[in-house]
Amino acid sequence: MTGLDVRFDNVRFTYPSGVEALKGITFTIPAGQRVAIIGQNGAGKTTLVRHLNRINAPSSGTVHVGDTTTADQSIAQMSARVGYVFQNPDEQIFARTVIADVSFGPRNLGLDAEEADTRARAALEAVGLADHADVHPHQLSLSERKRVAFAGVLAMRTPVLVLDEPTTGQDARGVETIARIVQHVASEGRTVIAITHDMDFCVENFDRVIVMTQGEVRADGTPGEVFASGEVIAQAAVEPPQLMRLAAELGWATRPRDAEEFVDTVALHSGPAA
Repeated sequence: MTGLDVRFDNVRFTYPSGVEALKGITFTIPAGQRVAIIGQNGAGKTTLVRHLNRINAPSSGTVHVGDTTTADQSIAQMSARVGYVFQNPDEQIFARTVIADVSFGPRNLGLDAEEADTRARAALEAVGLADHADVHPHQLSLSERKRVAFAGVLAMRTPVLVLDEPTTGQDARGVETIARIVQHVASEGRTVIAITHDMDFCVENFDRVIVMTQGEVRADGTPGEVFASGEVIAQAAVEPPQLMRLAAELGWATRPRDAEEFVDTVALHSGPAA
């Protein structure tokens, strides 16, 4: 399975109230890349990614997913290409059992009942909810419902996966599960895009970070490049990951993404043993 390129070409979007939420967004995400979009609330992040499945349509400019322009497609048509996990799972869950909810997407793609059920159960296994298949979703906790919504999108096996605040409400085990799924989906060549305020999750699981403020892109690069730009990060009202903050306080030029990189950097600064 392979991903699809995603391209925003001078995309502007104005709400009926007159608020201009996006102000000429242009960038490309190559197929198979893992990209995190960060910034303060109201920066336009969710407004932007909702263009990918046609929930939003540009006021001007174009959005491309693979060889398809979203303006030519319906939400239903785009759902076969772009799987979207909403920030609030209750906007996405509707069935009376977990298995019915998770298998809805595959069935809606035209798969037979057996294949849809197989995919749904595999997705529930992936998110750690295999034992909850026959439970009513609203008997579950918020974090579990979020993983039900996640499983429903995973079961569709779309070339592009969009996650809106995937770690919100998750405990450490839940975050680890989501990180593992992100890495697995990317290993299959699929494109993963996440909106997140969890900076540790961001730098540990994504190769590229895009910073948005006030409907515009302010920075775009590797986690190390982006978080080294203190001015941009301050404008975006996000706090760098804790290990990067510590590295900065120590005066290091490098910005380690995780504990392993931090330990390696300590060794470099410590010099050879006496």
